[in-house]
Amino acid sequence: MSELQDFSVFDRRESSVRGYCRRFRAVFATATGSAMRDVDGREYIDFLAGCASLNYGHNDPQMSTALIEYIQINGVTQGLDLHTGAKRAFLEAFERLILQPRGMDHRVQFTGPTGANAIEAAMKLARKATSRTNIIAFTNGYHGVTLGALAATGNQYNRMGVSLPGVTRAPFDRYFGSDFDSAAALDRMLGDPSSGIDPPAAVLLETVQGEGGLNAASPEWVRSVAAIAQRHGALLIIDDVQAGCGRTGTFFSFEEMGVTPDLIVMSKSISGYGLPMAIVLVRPAHDVWRPAEHNGTFRGNNHAFVTARIALEKFWSDQAFADQIAIKSDIVTARLKALARRIPGSRLKGRGMMQGLALPSGDLAAEICRRCFERGLIIETSGAHDEVLKILAPLTTPITVLERGLEILQSAAADALEDALVPALT
Repeated sequence: MSELQDFSVFDRRESSVRGYCRRFRAVFATATGSAMRDVDGREYIDFLAGCASLNYGHNDPQMSTALIEYIQINGVTQGLDLHTGAKRAFLEAFERLILQPRGMDHRVQFTGPTGANAIEAAMKLARKATSRTNIIAFTNGYHGVTLGALAATGNQYNRMGVSLPGVTRAPFDRYFGSDFDSAAALDRMLGDPSSGIDPPAAVLLETVQGEGGLNAASPEWVRSVAAIAQRHGALLIIDDVQAGCGRTGTFFSFEEMGVTPDLIVMSKSISGYGLPMAIVLVRPAHDVWRPAEHNGTFRGNNHAFVTARIALEKFWSDQAFADQIAIKSDIVTARLKALARRIPGSRLKGRGMMQGLALPSGDLAAEICRRCFERGLIIETSGAHDEVLKILAPLTTPITVLERGLEILQSAAADALEDALVPALT
């Protein structure tokens, strides 16, 4: 390790809450496309992509140029919710390229800069619109770690034993196996005044549970839940923070499921560049806010508006980008299936470019990730026991680079399995 790889100030001054840097022990300096480089110049293929906040890769050159030009003309940086040219250009592009082609009438609410901020706003708005307080959320769901969002998050580690009222947990699709209809069970309980479940303001779900272990809901289940929400007077909120912006193949993760959510939450890759930005898409009938009733100082990140517009115009003006995602998704699926055949007890999870492999233990998953990093691949885990190897490569990753990263994963897994078997055989 060179003198440039000096971690002393991080270890001395940064809070113990730091997480990813414990697994990926390097001081990073630059990044482009699907690659990150440390201060020694070593290159890593990035299958983490800022936890899906970099769907279009690191430092897209067109976004960089637009951002630099905007800064050089002293474009507004912090605009609260003032009208700006950058915001107008984003809204016009979003309306033209995303909303209108999909027949969506949603309005756009800009919230604080994170997904959790947007989840909080959506939950709050649903409660105001329905005059109810209860939110139905699902097992293994992850919606953020601020208190309202955390109440809807299933992970016990994040919840820390804090009292988090206002949410009723329901089983996600196939939580109890394929023979149990969890949607029908929810419908029955909501229709029974003695079930103990208060009438909900909203039903909140991810179509693919990113942090929960890449559990992918079937279209039939999502349609059933949407109908149940409507039947019982609740709004349907889809959390597309991680699964949106093309991660599952289409711009929204629910596009081919035949549902129109009342509220849609987006963040992570919506800015296109990894800049903080979050929005809630709201059906007009539910846009019952009074002026400034919900706000946030950093809801007007104009730098993010600039890069978000470029992302929409560059990648979503036609079908070509989605077609490329489909090709790469098939490559990932084939490679993971081949790997699953070599690891007893493993199985493929997720969909699109949001796939992974559930392994028999979190220890094995962590060991494979460690060996991947040693060989130049950044990849993380998810799931209740961190047992799912999770591939979140940028959607723009060239096929040759994608294949190389998957080869590193395959070799790291093979070596980890071989070493794990040696003690059992001796």
